[in-house]
Amino acid sequence: MSSKEHWETIFKNKALDEVSWYEPTPSFSIDLFRKHASDTSASILNIGGGDSLLFDYLVKEGYNNLHLLDISATAIARAKRRLQHAEKSIKYINTDITDFNPLQTYNIWFDRAAFHFLTDARSVEKYVNVLKSSTDSSSIIIIGTFSKNGPIKCSGIDIQQYDEIDFRALFGASFDVLEVINTDHETPSGKIQNFNFVVMKKAVTS
Repeated sequence: MSSKEHWETIFKNKALDEVSWYEPTPSFSIDLFRKHASDTSASILNIGGGDSLLFDYLVKEGYNNLHLLDISATAIARAKRRLQHAEKSIKYINTDITDFNPLQTYNIWFDRAAFHFLTDARSVEKYVNVLKSSTDSSSIIIIGTFSKNGPIKCSGIDIQQYDEIDFRALFGASFDVLEVINTDHETPSGKIQNFNFVVMKKAVTS
């Protein structure tokens, strides 16, 4: 089964609040936006955010230049129905992030729990290349993954855990790490998943 087929199956068979990453109120992510992206006109790219409620809350806070990218057409269709009242503020992109060809740069790159599904070196390299071409020196990059104390699988497939050392080794040549934040997420079933979020800016080279 391809990655796209896997995620289409997940979204066709599970309700919004049945997936492990569900948050009725994405408080931690909202706080990151308040701290690092307070400009409500900033162009924001949300990677793999099709079924997240983050954009629902950002719309309420006045953000109006939102771009939602997801590999699953089903997830995007659900988001469109839920957010139809804000259709002028959101653009939808149905693709695998490693195949994305950006037509612009974004002020904010946000990825909560998509990147860690890339477990082979080639896919990681493609992701980093897309990240580089989608951002500039003023952009803020926020990526959240399971930590070394988090799960080793999600939705039935393997993930790659990251800590601060891993983030710096992978991104350090091109990006300046501003902070790494450790946080817990409680799943709908009551399990605790430990995450690391890295906040970065593109390094200024001479």
